Amino acid sequence: MNGTHERDPSPLTVSSPDLVGGAFPRQFTCDGANRLPRLQWSAPPPGTQELAIEMLDPDAPGGTFTHWLVYGMAPGISSLAALPTGALEGVNDFGRRGYGGPCPPRGAAHHYHFVVLALGTRLGLPAGATRSALESSITGHVLGKGELIATYQRA
Repeated sequence: MNGTHERDPSPLTVSSPDLVGGAFPRQFTCDGANRLPRLQWSAPPPGTQELAIEMLDPDAPGGTFTHWLVYGMAPGISSLAALPTGALEGVNDFGRRGYGGPCPPRGAAHHYHFVVLALGTRLGLPAGATRSALESSITGHVLGKGELIATYQRA
């Protein structure tokens, strides 16, 4: 990801009570209710002004697929089960704002990366930003970073 290697970001621990065993249950995918799994993470480093989360699928046939972007989250938030007040969502590669659950081609196991970013600036991005706009904006501002990887395979 652009910008995250300019300085060593503090590690954040990211987990989900819904993704036990590192796999997505059906209800959080396109084959189920397409619900956002609950996420939680450790406290961000001092100086954090904003939190952002990306959900990416690097196994997609056409290159890394964006399933969810959220940014503008207050630095005191350490978990979510829905979009936090004041947070904004970007456009995913399904062409809409919001969470788009795993939906890989049948028979292919894909890895989904939830990347939580602690940023040392307020981005000021409008709702509906693209992943490239988000990643350009965070360059040089990542103070902390954590990742949770879970898999999903359609029958």
